[in-house]
Amino acid sequence: MGSRLALDDGVYLRSSVQTAAKILVVGHFAVGKTTFIGTMSEIPPLRTEEIMTQAGAGIDDPKGAPGKTTTTVAMDFGRLTLSEELVLYLFGTPGQQRFVQVWEDMTRGALGALVLVDPTRLDESFPVMDLVEHYGIPYAIAVNRFDGTPTHSLDEIREALDLLPETPVVSCDARDQRSSADSLIALVRYLQSRLN
Repeated sequence: MGSRLALDDGVYLRSSVQTAAKILVVGHFAVGKTTFIGTMSEIPPLRTEEIMTQAGAGIDDPKGAPGKTTTTVAMDFGRLTLSEELVLYLFGTPGQQRFVQVWEDMTRGALGALVLVDPTRLDESFPVMDLVEHYGIPYAIAVNRFDGTPTHSLDEIREALDLLPETPVVSCDARDQRSSADSLIALVRYLQSRLN
């Protein structure tokens, strides 16, 4: 009676898919995680954004995104089919420290994480990278290039973040589908290389 989902053309289920992979999209507050998932998802993304209130004024510092008026309070979710054999389920985590408890549930079953970083606020990436490493999740770094940010080389970013040589570091613009896809591809290739 209208309560069942219509599964037109296999939009939500594809019987020929062999592997579904859970990928976390993580990063500090206001780095572009919600934008990234919205750019990449082939389905309307699930967003749990709420308007920032005065109560969070001393806690959520939108200095990296001065026009930011909303924040993720639970997670973002999207899906991307890479091939007939591989579908990525993208889970975006909230970036504020007070949501760290959500991470334990979100990390269960995750194959890897794409860590978005803002090149002007690299220091804010360390707590996020610590969490990813704490849960033993392999990751790649995607340097989200915002308008007007200084351009540091990827080698400089690697050195500043003190990354292992094998950790992929790529540039992206979370608003641009091609560069965002390249970031995910770099992560997937890295995860595949760890299996061999």
